Amino acid sequence: MRVLVTRPADQAAPLLDALRADGFDPVACPLLEIEPIDDGPIDVREYDWVVVTSANGAAELVKRRLGNLPRVAAIGESTARALRQHGVAVDFVPRVSTQEGLVAEFPRPVGRALFVGAAGARRVIASELPADFRAVYRTRALRPDPLPRVDMAIVTSASAANAFAALAAGVPVVSIGPRTTSAAAGAGLHVVAEAAAPTVEGLVAAVRSAAG
Repeated sequence: MRVLVTRPADQAAPLLDALRADGFDPVACPLLEIEPIDDGPIDVREYDWVVVTSANGAAELVKRRLGNLPRVAAIGESTARALRQHGVAVDFVPRVSTQEGLVAEFPRPVGRALFVGAAGARRVIASELPADFRAVYRTRALRPDPLPRVDMAIVTSASAANAFAALAAGVPVVSIGPRTTSAAAGAGLHVVAEAAAPTVEGLVAAVRSAAG
């Protein structure tokens, strides 16, 4: 079975390798390009917490931070893993890997928090934690021509789901989690499975289940 992996090129290798090891024929086809918003250092000196919601945000934070990091929260294990790979200790990861889950489980009192994320990100954390918001990157949709012929596609973000829907490929998709599933369904995609955990292992298991 040929499975389309839509992750950005520099993030796709672990998922491609895991699918291949499980007997699938993965096809790399990035649908998003990450563009850093290079507007100077990320000053963390006056904060009690920094909240990171993606590997891209983690990379920008590590590269551009000014001052010693306070306590750091990651929205899920994949983001926490990216932070740890950069040598950053992670103090909090919610059980539910959504902005709502993070807000509900976050240690109180919060103090002063900074949310580092993508331009256009949902602002649940910013408004309800609350936290200051800093956009450190943006995503740009890509349109492959031609789109590879596949049996199934994996979408790992709402942006990827929307970009894939724009291609009108008519291919069923596996989603990384509830928010992506909601976006995919809202964009008219047929979601055949959702990962039980937002990890490479979770995605491969969901593909295996969808494949029957």
